Amino acid sequence: MRQADVIVIGAGIAGLSAAAAIAPDRKVVVLEREAHPGMHATGRSAALFFENYGNAAVRSLNRASRAALTPYLTQRGVLIVAAEGEDIETHLAGSSGMHEIAVAAACEMFPILRPDHVRRAAFEADASDIDVDRLMGDLRTTLRAHGGEIVTRAEVTALSPGWQVQTTAGAFGAQIVVNAAGAWADQVAVLAGVAPLGLRACRRSAAILPAPDGHDVSGWPMLLSASEGFYAKPEAGRLMVSPADEDEVGPMDAWPDDMVLAEGLDRYAQAVTTPITRVERSWAGLRTFAPDRTPVCRWGAEGFLWLAGQGGYGVQTSPAMAAKAAGLVAQG
Repeated sequence: MRQADVIVIGAGIAGLSAAAAIAPDRKVVVLEREAHPGMHATGRSAALFFENYGNAAVRSLNRASRAALTPYLTQRGVLIVAAEGEDIETHLAGSSGMHEIAVAAACEMFPILRPDHVRRAAFEADASDIDVDRLMGDLRTTLRAHGGEIVTRAEVTALSPGWQVQTTAGAFGAQIVVNAAGAWADQVAVLAGVAPLGLRACRRSAAILPAPDGHDVSGWPMLLSASEGFYAKPEAGRLMVSPADEDEVGPMDAWPDDMVLAEGLDRYAQAVTTPITRVERSWAGLRTFAPDRTPVCRWGAEGFLWLAGQGGYGVQTSPAMAAKAAGLVAQG
């Protein structure tokens, strides 16, 4: 049995950031069920830092994470548009740095936006793209620099207090287990004899569309409908469009539902002046929510730390969540 001080289960952004924060003081081993880190949620995210996204607790975590993420941010901006019957006040209420703008100004920012479709608009200039690949790479480097290790293809099959962790890559032991298993976190808890949280693993689909003819989209903001019926984000000279779906599917290697994707693309098409000519590719990822939609970082049993339920906020809250996890581990 291979021994460590702390075993982190899951090598997504939550697990890796926590492991990197803990590693200077403890010997850490990260166990990942897949062939590489960040496969299910982290690697398929919209990669946006949007401070005014999520409930009050999430927004607080966003603010606490900004400084650590600043080296990985490139300004993008988020433009929220409300069509007839959509409410923009919920986005403006309690926001920081977001303000209402004229519809004409919104159409200048996103030139293919239909002015007759938009009733009101709001803009947050400081929303930024996150270089997730570089962030994950730096976390791995930090972890390994402090003697930490990532073991892939290590699906957990059994846990017993102490903690002894049986996996498909062998047996591991540690005083503390951090459950950062994403959509599988409740399953890991059950294996450990810990009450599950009631997590909901939900699909989020996306498609890549070619840039509209004659347009350079690189400087456009992310476009979000006020009812979150779709969003469109510039991505490497193209547009990534999502139906912003949140259908519960359970822990799985998610794939897009063709009908859900088509309906979302249609909602986007109704808001713009250029037709969708083709979809270059599509995919889906998982967003896993706790019942109150607030990320969880707390002890579930002696030596068993929850780090789960990040929903769609995992990357942008990761520094604050990692610091909290490291603090709890340090306190024992």
